[in-house]
Amino acid sequence: MLTLTNIRRPNSAQSETLTIENGLIKGWNLPVEGEVIDGKGATVAPALIELHAHLREPGQEVKEDLQSGLAAAAAGGYGTVVSMPNTVPVVDDPAIVRALIEKANGLGFARLRPAAALSKGQQGKQLAELSLLKNAGAAVFTDDGRTNEDARLLRLGLEYAHSLGMVVSVHAEDATLRADGVMNEGPVSEALGLPGNPAAAESARVARDIEISAFTGGRLHIQHLSTARALDLVREAKSRGVPVTCEVCPHHLTLTDEALRGFDAVYKVAPPLRTQADADHLLLGLLDGSVDCLATDHAPHTRAEKEQDMLAAPSGIAYIELAFPLMWTRFGERLGLEKLLHLFTAGPAGVLGWTAPTLEPGQPADVVLLDLETVRKVEPQTFKSKAKFTPWAGEELRGWPVLTLVGGQVAYQRD
Repeated sequence: MLTLTNIRRPNSAQSETLTIENGLIKGWNLPVEGEVIDGKGATVAPALIELHAHLREPGQEVKEDLQSGLAAAAAGGYGTVVSMPNTVPVVDDPAIVRALIEKANGLGFARLRPAAALSKGQQGKQLAELSLLKNAGAAVFTDDGRTNEDARLLRLGLEYAHSLGMVVSVHAEDATLRADGVMNEGPVSEALGLPGNPAAAESARVARDIEISAFTGGRLHIQHLSTARALDLVREAKSRGVPVTCEVCPHHLTLTDEALRGFDAVYKVAPPLRTQADADHLLLGLLDGSVDCLATDHAPHTRAEKEQDMLAAPSGIAYIELAFPLMWTRFGERLGLEKLLHLFTAGPAGVLGWTAPTLEPGQPADVVLLDLETVRKVEPQTFKSKAKFTPWAGEELRGWPVLTLVGGQVAYQRD
């Protein structure tokens, strides 16, 4: 038995208690018993859900592993994480899916729901054993990290996944249009003399994939949407009933290609940081519901890799620990707490067809307490992640998680 006292529901000033028993919500404002944790006025919400994180295990543990990545997720307020399959070896074998889940269950941090590769080896040539992967516990099928160049394979994947009640998630970017681009193509890339990745690389592929989804009826999820045009395509497709969803990442909302003027590869991501006009348009998509959820695309690399020049450095930003504080500080007033929490919880759950998390009696006790007022400086050296550097180092943010429970057990508690 665990009781959280002195906590507040979103947009309420009333102090309440929440009792948890056997991993489930027992009820509100019951007699206090068992272990007691004083919430000190924090706001209580369902633990966040991350649909898009690179935890690098197996094979790339020098960058991140399940222990560091899931601990980082719990510190960020996440109760469930969907990990991407572009590891070494690729997660295209049911045995790997089962092994990852078993190991994660023994760590006591965020819950792991691995994504499995859509194609064998993520080579885009032959479908993986999707039914077996689903039965092993795969949450979604994706070749993320690689683009699906073969339209016929995507068609077959969407049809097969649809028959299994599953979603196909895509990195929607035309590799031939992207070519060797390392940043957004535009005035900044031209001024810096760096090869550009045009917005059309994303919108052209989004248009193609939407048409395949409409044709097959398969559920398509578009990852890390970065351009205004691509969002307009998704909005139009939804208006005519195409089963398409999309996510936007906080880095595409809070950073632009202007950040690359210092040639610092910490800002190199795929798809790249775009223009302020794109970022503003994506924010409107959050407000009008065109964007289904927020996801971080947490992508840790070693410091040595990111200290290479812009052409050689890998793409990716790791910041799962500060995604909610970043969004709350930058956009909380405009989005409102209820909308923002939806984008981090019910939104991602809905993309994969999961039941929306709540704090009603009988529901799983995946809970986060958020300190919405206290300002804390971003200190990368304290990150649980192995990637202890970030574009937002030194920035003062509000909305930090102070406690994360997963299945009623403490997965993170701020000192």
